[in-house]
Amino acid sequence: MENGHSASFSDDEEPITADIVLKTLESAWLNEKFSPEILPHQNDMVECMLGQIQHMETNINKLPKTDFRLPVHKMELCRIKYIISSYLRTRLEKIERYTLQILKEERQRMASDTNYLTPAEYQYASSYIENLKSYLTTTALNNMPDNMHSFEDDKMTINPNMNAHVFFKANETVNGVVLEGLGEDQDEEIDLEAGSQHILPYKYIADLVKNGKVQLI
Repeated sequence: MENGHSASFSDDEEPITADIVLKTLESAWLNEKFSPEILPHQNDMVECMLGQIQHMETNINKLPKTDFRLPVHKMELCRIKYIISSYLRTRLEKIERYTLQILKEERQRMASDTNYLTPAEYQYASSYIENLKSYLTTTALNNMPDNMHSFEDDKMTINPNMNAHVFFKANETVNGVVLEGLGEDQDEEIDLEAGSQHILPYKYIADLVKNGKVQLI
């Protein structure tokens, strides 16, 4: 993989290398894969990596077929493409499974400009639920009594299981993680040492995943 190219997302930011982008994207992919909820999107990293893929493909096409580096570069390219496609597919599956809950929370976040979805993901989620409601109305609700012709979003909403246990590694030392309800008479508090690995219900470390202090594995 070429390391000489760099990218910057604003004039005030330091350029970052393709290796850093890939490591960030790999981390986001694993977090997304193992977290029950949808996480803040990493679209800038995806777009940057897609540009890097084009650059790699151009360089690969210039290599002679007898070059021993060719299969290695092709294997690395396939790995990067897999990470990106798996990351995007995982997010799409969550959007389809938890559509109403995700849209509700996303609308609440819009006021503070802390969107978790890309504009395209938000549009897809909105269209998906409208199409689903239209389908159910045509195939089911229209054949039911009049008092059952409307949708009740609260009853249709499926929420991710925030109590699901996850395996994670501490990227840095984190003191005073509160585990509500795990102690016999009161909340329990633990410290996470940098590099240590743990299994806990996701809800206790959700914020630590989002701010990069722990990594789901």
